[in-house]
Amino acid sequence: MREYKTISEVAGPLMLVKGVENVGYDELGEIELASGEIRHCRVLELNGTDALVQLFEDSAGLNLEQSKVRFLGHGIELGVSMDMLGRVFDGMGNPIDDGPDIIPDKMMDINGLPMNPAAREYPSEFIQTGVSAIDGLNTLVRGQKLPIFSEAGLPHAELAAQIARQAKVLGSDSNFAVVFAAVGITYEEAEFFVSDFRRTGSIDRTVMFMNLANDPAVERIATPRMALTAAEYLAFEKHMHVLVIITDITNYAESLREVSAARKEVPGRRGYPGYLYTDLATMYERAGKKKGVEGSITMIPILTMPEGDITHPIPDLTGYITEGQIILSSDLNRKGITPPIDVLPSLSRLKDKGIGEGKTRKDHADVLNQLFAIYARGKEAKELMAILGEAALSDTDKLYARFADEFEERYVSQGFNTDRSIEETLEIGWELLREMPRSELKRVRDAYLDEFYDPEGKKEEK
Repeated sequence: MREYKTISEVAGPLMLVKGVENVGYDELGEIELASGEIRHCRVLELNGTDALVQLFEDSAGLNLEQSKVRFLGHGIELGVSMDMLGRVFDGMGNPIDDGPDIIPDKMMDINGLPMNPAAREYPSEFIQTGVSAIDGLNTLVRGQKLPIFSEAGLPHAELAAQIARQAKVLGSDSNFAVVFAAVGITYEEAEFFVSDFRRTGSIDRTVMFMNLANDPAVERIATPRMALTAAEYLAFEKHMHVLVIITDITNYAESLREVSAARKEVPGRRGYPGYLYTDLATMYERAGKKKGVEGSITMIPILTMPEGDITHPIPDLTGYITEGQIILSSDLNRKGITPPIDVLPSLSRLKDKGIGEGKTRKDHADVLNQLFAIYARGKEAKELMAILGEAALSDTDKLYARFADEFEERYVSQGFNTDRSIEETLEIGWELLREMPRSELKRVRDAYLDEFYDPEGKKEEK
């Protein structure tokens, strides 16, 4: 393996090596310091015989004249095996749980291969998260990409842990796995996730990748791809149903901006590189189902919107690529609603494909539409009440306003340790609907009203 002593300059996380031959883009390299210490890098750019490489570790102590560089002939790879389940790795795929090294079945390039659109199967199977605001109103479907948009200070970490703990494909529990990637989080958050998963036993079906805030930017960029590579192995080679949860995509994008600035690239919106959309798409589009393959990858990326701005480039571009969004609300959080999911602006574009008879229950779509409609009108009534006072509202409007409060307290708010089945979620929905006169339930067909609203035919019109 050829070694080069032609390092000409180091600038932040970047290093220029001159006179290289037969080196490819994204190729992995090793830097041997005068002390014998080995550090790692990857090729970012090639210009003739000049290679611009990105350092994985710090550049401190790197002597340009006495250090040697050798290129390994391949990109960043992850050794995959079924033994990964129940283990915790750092952002580069090295075990950090005091367990033995993984003996890999194979090595896989972390950039993966794009899925042929013609080979994709349309998502249509319900995934139960145990969270009513998601299962009942913004249903997650196997193979879907459904991000959670949060703000700083909101409990998205608790919601992520709850979904990872509770999610299941009904009827196929034994073949379900979670790949959890934490990107740029604090040590305290990392400790919360690991201890929560161990306490509940859900670690046994989970592969965890933990990248801390003080780890290098290049590792932060690699971590989500490590997770997706592990997911592809479990889904498409071991035929498992895999849920990938990545938190926080905002930290990932910030690292991308940091590296782009070091390369002196022309910035796009808010200083992010112009290829941010393409880069995010190369990750998000690795989720899905393949025709003829039993396994699937469902993805829930979590991102904190800077200053709560949904038009910020990160949530904006994510919304274009994914199939909806779950939005957390600081107003609901202040009221003590947990999880603080704001159901009205939230959306799952595939929800109608995963509900109904044989999937959830025949009345699901009608209940969903009716709850949305009454809650939306109830919110309007409450806004009117805040401006004009309660005396200005009609009796019907007061009923709707009361429904909005009841809906938030009984349906949306369930805490982070309650795992509701879809039947429980639908029944809570019916309990709320029974508080309204039957004449107001215009979005539920009569047959379902007879069966669920007034099953014994004794309920009088309110």
